Amino acid sequence: MSIDARLRLRRGSFRLEVDLRLPSSGVSGIFGPSGCGKTSLLRAIAGLEADCDGELVVNGDFWQGPGRFLPTHRRPLGFVFQQPGLFEHLSVQDNLLYGQRRVKPAERRIDWKQAVEWLGIGPLLTRMPRSLSGGERQRVAIARALALSPALLLMDEPLAALDRDSRLAILPRLEDLHRELDIPVLYVSHARDEIARLSDHLLLMREGCIEASGPAAELFARLDLSLAREPDSAVVIEARMEQRDEDYSLNYLSFAGGRLAVAGAALSIGENRRLQVLARDVSITLERQQGTSILNIFEAQIEALKEQGDAQLLLRLRIGDQPLLARVTRKSAAELELEPGKRVYAQVKSVALVA
Repeated sequence: MSIDARLRLRRGSFRLEVDLRLPSSGVSGIFGPSGCGKTSLLRAIAGLEADCDGELVVNGDFWQGPGRFLPTHRRPLGFVFQQPGLFEHLSVQDNLLYGQRRVKPAERRIDWKQAVEWLGIGPLLTRMPRSLSGGERQRVAIARALALSPALLLMDEPLAALDRDSRLAILPRLEDLHRELDIPVLYVSHARDEIARLSDHLLLMREGCIEASGPAAELFARLDLSLAREPDSAVVIEARMEQRDEDYSLNYLSFAGGRLAVAGAALSIGENRRLQVLARDVSITLERQQGTSILNIFEAQIEALKEQGDAQLLLRLRIGDQPLLARVTRKSAAELELEPGKRVYAQVKSVALVA
């Protein structure tokens, strides 16, 4: 099963033209510069663009095709916008029940009370939307979308209007939903940290077209994509907590290339976490260094190099089964005679939990 979309839409000088297949489970992050068509794609999938041509099949159900165009209210989806759009004259509970009543009892896979529990909004049920904070309103909006028991959940920059504290409070809730629900999610964001934290699959867009689509970890490490040209280019590493050193407040997490020491608060043994390593935080040596403050040093092989401007190169390394990026100067690369296939040591100066 999958989400298959071949859609074409024209708005003045802008043209959306996509041909894609997305997984039928997990979170597919949609990322790209402003104006590239991210929101237009979600609106087209939702049926909000009546003049959008093409075909759309969601897990075997034809939502759009030759001679067929399901209106939005007949597409079993939930849509969370940047602004919550709650009914101001209804309490939080009544907002949720409004969504629940739109679904036939036999088709309800999610009870609104489950959504309340997942989003932690039980204490808000009797309150009116105007009395809620921005973060609380958005949690209610997400719960209302889930109360529709959607076959597909669309989220269009749902955290963009929130302050940092509110964003950090909601992100763990979204991760919990990811684990609890078997509903595919299309998640649009301009925030790289959100995409890195939540996405299993990644869709890169540019000028109304698909630049690339695939597993998020693979796309972050590709040198030919726009992600690699950003100043904060990085890889995402799936790791598992193995050991804690309380004396030095260090967590040791295993990954496909070995073990990383990560400073910070204690994590639970066995806990799976995503880590991020910026290309600018990786340096290269030809021999394993002694007497250094860097804890994370790995033997690696250079897979590819790509020039970045006049002064720098971006390297893709391989540590076991894990790709890694490193940004070095062209002078350093020349002096170290760096080239594909060469064995080197990668010194990782900083590792961050994607949080």
